[in-house]
Amino acid sequence: MQNLKRGCGGGTALTANLLSFAGNIIGSGIFISPKGVLEHAGSVGLALLVWVLGGGVAALGSLCYAELGVTIPRSGGDYSYVTEIFGGLAGFLLLWSAVLIMYPTSLAVIALTFSNYVLQPVFPNCIPPYNASRILSMLCLLLLTWVNSSSVRWATRIQDIFTAGKLLALTLIIIVGFMQIFKGNYKELAPSNAFRFWMTPSVGHLALAFLQGSFAFSGWNFLNYVTEELVDPRRNLPRAIFISIPLVTFVYTFTNIAYFTAMSPQELLSSNAVAVTFGEKLLGYFSWVMPVSVALSTFGGINGYLFTSSRLCFSGAREGHLPSLLAMIHVKNCTPIPALLLCCLATLIIMLVGDTYTLINYVSFINYLCYGVTIMGLIVLRWKKPKIFRPIKVNLLIPITYLAFWAFLLAFSLYSEPVVCGIGLIIILTGVPVFFLGVYWRNKPKCVNRLIGKPALCASLSSLPKLCLNWHQKGQGTACMRLASTQSWAAAGTKWPVLLFGGCFAHSWVHLPPLMPLCPPTQLAHSSCPVANTPGCHFMHMETERAITKGLSLSELCPAFFTVHQALCDTMSYLILPSFL
Repeated sequence: MQNLKRGCGGGTALTANLLSFAGNIIGSGIFISPKGVLEHAGSVGLALLVWVLGGGVAALGSLCYAELGVTIPRSGGDYSYVTEIFGGLAGFLLLWSAVLIMYPTSLAVIALTFSNYVLQPVFPNCIPPYNASRILSMLCLLLLTWVNSSSVRWATRIQDIFTAGKLLALTLIIIVGFMQIFKGNYKELAPSNAFRFWMTPSVGHLALAFLQGSFAFSGWNFLNYVTEELVDPRRNLPRAIFISIPLVTFVYTFTNIAYFTAMSPQELLSSNAVAVTFGEKLLGYFSWVMPVSVALSTFGGINGYLFTSSRLCFSGAREGHLPSLLAMIHVKNCTPIPALLLCCLATLIIMLVGDTYTLINYVSFINYLCYGVTIMGLIVLRWKKPKIFRPIKVNLLIPITYLAFWAFLLAFSLYSEPVVCGIGLIIILTGVPVFFLGVYWRNKPKCVNRLIGKPALCASLSSLPKLCLNWHQKGQGTACMRLASTQSWAAAGTKWPVLLFGGCFAHSWVHLPPLMPLCPPTQLAHSSCPVANTPGCHFMHMETERAITKGLSLSELCPAFFTVHQALCDTMSYLILPSFL
């Protein structure tokens, strides 16, 4: 198996990692969670303390993930670690919960927040109508699903452009908040008022306050999904954690401090869009900047979650853990349309079953459950493989402290919200029979294979001189792949077969150049390769999804060579990728 190229950051690796790490954490959650944290904390001072401690807990978890990331140096994050340590069932359940709970629920929360911030200026004195909020959320989701289905380039451009929205909003809030403090407008922050409780919070309330705050900190494990591509992860990963987590905690805490310089706790709790109320009180004629900035931020957040969640479905299907239909990609647009439609449908259903803050409790509970299982794996790995090389080795008190907090949080969250958290656990456990029927059971009858969409054909690549796959799309015809003969790639000095893709689209053959001399995979993008300097040629490995992220179309591939392990022939979804043509 070839490794991904280590290139994240290049010469400024630490800076790139810092920006990626902090940028992935700071998102729409800071515009959503403050109300939920304050509601369960019962006072301004305790709410601010929850934000600070939330950053500390995220730092502990990040350090544990840093050890796992360099000990098991594979991209994939939680999924890779849990599968490696606990086996396929645990990894599948994590994937199952992400596809059915974590991503769709997060998408629903962000989409509902988008509609609230768009509609709140239209309904300044009341909460926007339920139906109007849901309809606008659904329209936004459907629009971005269409964009992601139509063009990868447009999806990534939207992400780049709309990321500026959250930065503008947060910068403006913090600057105005400091100005308020310098003017002496910090009545609610004075110790005599900050810890004046309007209710006595129970331990269960504190657990729910942490769940609400943790939604804003989600994303602290981002760098572990690209560990293979980090430059010098042993040095840069811990440094990125030690700088980024305090930075994010500072931004979140001072954003909340700024809110309390303009609003009383009662005003904040009665607001359906906190940043809008903040802008109306302090920005005067420029109050429109806040809803616009937050709407842009949440719009970009929906797009980002759609992009990543669809790729997770795609990767899971490619690994054989999900139906192979989800590994299909549009033949022209290079987009995983079936996976996008699944994510969209799951999100639409979840939007109808709960309000924003109930959904946050729901997704945060499952997130923490997955984080805890992964960090428990660190201790198990220390016991099972004590002599394995660990470039980073944290003190055992760090994972133990995290797991103690984790157990407290989950136990009291389940006690306080038994229905919400219990439903999440039940959905996760439904993955157990699915795993044994769909993944573990290898010799399934053909009728079962047809039902779940996995081809029953499994043969050695060297025995397939030509493989044609029916691409059931209107007007697309059949995608055919020509396999170089065994003698050709054997003569090239490698046991890896090289595929040259040709295709017939709209029943009209696309004429590609004749088969060129073949190279070992180690020479593919190297000057010694006889086809490396061919204009318009792109070389891609099946281990990566660079064709997807670059949005390469048929006209840009002239031709495309792929290297494929012979072992992959038992999962035909690796081969049914007509989008790569």
